[in-house]
Amino acid sequence: MSVQKINSPERPLVPMYSHAVKIPGLIFCSGQTPVDSAGNVVPGDIKAHAAQCLSNLGDVLKTAGSSWDKVVKVNIYLKSMSDYAAVNEEYIKLMPDPKPARTCIQAGGLPFDVDIEIEAIAAV
Repeated sequence: MSVQKINSPERPLVPMYSHAVKIPGLIFCSGQTPVDSAGNVVPGDIKAHAAQCLSNLGDVLKTAGSSWDKVVKVNIYLKSMSDYAAVNEEYIKLMPDPKPARTCIQAGGLPFDVDIEIEAIAAV
């Protein structure tokens, strides 16, 4: 089986992981936090942060040769479950029907103390 590491030119490179790993038929996207292309956390509330995470994942999916239409699983990690409804508002705007399978959990700690991280698995 061939394994291809994917890094989006739109996202900052991180030395400890690839933005995604592609195997025949599937793309496993690393979690994306609400950072801009320079690696800075974007200003704003949880909605702005969710939108940035989703935008970052969209960049990675595009680089990997996929799209939101091919996403089969999404995992959302929240600092606080009180943000659940606000995140869903941003999520619903972007996700095509049928919606992918999804898990959303409260995480004890996220990188750089951000309030959200989102990862995805997609078909090629």
